[in-house]
Amino acid sequence: MRILLFTGKGGVGKTTLAAATAAALAGRGRKTLVVSTDPAHSLGDAFGRALGGEPSEVDTLLHAAQIDTRGLVDSTWRELRQELQAALAGVGLDSLDAEELTVVPGVDELLALTEVQRLAEHGPWETVVVDCGPTAETLRLLALPEAVSGYLSRMFKPGARRTAAAVRRLGAHLESLRTLLTDPATTTVRLVLTPERVVVAEARRTLSSLALRGILVDGLIVNRLMPAPGFWRGAAASWMRTRRAQQNTVLAELADAGFGPEQVKPVEHRAVEPVGLEALQEIAYELYQGLDPLAGNDKGVTPLLRVSESDSGYELRIAVPLHRDSEVDLARVDDDLAVTVDGFRRLIALPEMLRPCRITGAESDAHGLVVSLAGNRGPG
Repeated sequence: MRILLFTGKGGVGKTTLAAATAAALAGRGRKTLVVSTDPAHSLGDAFGRALGGEPSEVDTLLHAAQIDTRGLVDSTWRELRQELQAALAGVGLDSLDAEELTVVPGVDELLALTEVQRLAEHGPWETVVVDCGPTAETLRLLALPEAVSGYLSRMFKPGARRTAAAVRRLGAHLESLRTLLTDPATTTVRLVLTPERVVVAEARRTLSSLALRGILVDGLIVNRLMPAPGFWRGAAASWMRTRRAQQNTVLAELADAGFGPEQVKPVEHRAVEPVGLEALQEIAYELYQGLDPLAGNDKGVTPLLRVSESDSGYELRIAVPLHRDSEVDLARVDDDLAVTVDGFRRLIALPEMLRPCRITGAESDAHGLVVSLAGNRGPG
């Protein structure tokens, strides 16, 4: 089973590219499901047909669905919320406090991710392609299993006899979601962007945030590149050459930042909006050149954390891509290291050998952060 998540800044064409990739996978003989968690629900528009919450056939070996998050909130979450309220009341909270604490921000996204997992694990699919919402929503979506799990663990100690079955069930489910997302052999992200500096800057911040969460990005797709100059004629040719030159500059900057041709795939802009299976297959051929869309994506991935000894103690390497304008902050929170990169924060549990140590310095290189630790734990 492979799960491929497509995300990117709103309006960059991720839905079309997710649909095209799914069509290409099915065309190579894989049973493929493409499913949208984007509230905008444009996946059906890409295929030129109506889609519902359950998979429907688009073509041989290709099915598609659009998740109705509001419907999930109205059904699934209502029952679980009632169980959690009872559990909270059982540990001494009155009914009003219990009701307030079970209003979990982002529950729609959490349920959407749960539905993706259900479809992936209970269907006949070999590959599930997910058209996620815009980048900010996707980052919130992918952070929720860990965040809510931490929220529950602080409220209920794992061994407490009064911990309700609902809490244990939700905690186990969140852990299974987190495992699903952070297993690079199962789940990877494909980031879609357009060749514009503002969009590329957001994409680079997204790469940092996903790396902090241990989620592998296996490729970048640069969409809506102006066609090659040889096709240009007439009065608009000068404008198009200028625009393509600007886009080439952005592509060169990506290359300078270490993103090679094996990681960055371009797709040219089209005069007509691609709708329907035939148009999507044309895009897929341009994107993958007739090769397997998953080829090369099973390569080993550098672990998020790596510890080595140094003259003064230890070095902790955190594999998170940074650029020269990244804003980075480190703080010690009990036995965790709080890492904030460009506003995205994650608590990283320190390996046991480092918990008695204190932070003495930090620097960055092409591969991420290197944190120096020494001595017994103190102010860091």
